[in-house]
Amino acid sequence: MNKPCAPSCERNQEVILDVLKQIIAPADKHLLEIGSGTGQHAVFMAPNFPHLQWQISDLLENHSGINMWLNEGNLDNVSAPIVYQSGKSEFPDMELDIVFTTNTLHIMSWKSVEIMISQLSENLKKGAKIIIYGPFNYNGQFTSDSNAKFDVWLKEQETHRGIRNFEDIVQLMAENGIRLKQDIEMPANNRILYFYKS
Repeated sequence: MNKPCAPSCERNQEVILDVLKQIIAPADKHLLEIGSGTGQHAVFMAPNFPHLQWQISDLLENHSGINMWLNEGNLDNVSAPIVYQSGKSEFPDMELDIVFTTNTLHIMSWKSVEIMISQLSENLKKGAKIIIYGPFNYNGQFTSDSNAKFDVWLKEQETHRGIRNFEDIVQLMAENGIRLKQDIEMPANNRILYFYKS
């Protein structure tokens, strides 16, 4: 098996890291990454936060590829992948300061998004940070032609997929006691939504 590589990770990792450096504090000790994919983000970003233990999670079938990246990276502060899939597995039993996820909400079904946010509310301590990267619609409108085309492609792959509305996510979070702190514009018509457990 060849080591998997996600070109999107290579394109966006620098700009995401710049934002994480503004959000992650020295007091933050434990981060859970949901939907780690290849594991590239963890291997690239974790060395910048030596005080932080970075827990990777994804579907079991992606673990072998993730482990190839981890073996090559040889990082003390990245933990071996665990299984987590919203709606199909329990939320990881650990005390977390940060939950981080990239390009996942438009892949998941809306029901899975609802379950994940409910689990975040039930399991995170007060003040925990939630950082979500990806494309979002505003007022039900695509922010670019490329996002509109991407949404068509997503739905062709799986009908439950699609770019989510910013307002729907913020409302659902608020209903679960999670507040929006920042909505940060990113390159290539993406955003970082930074929430905290209130």
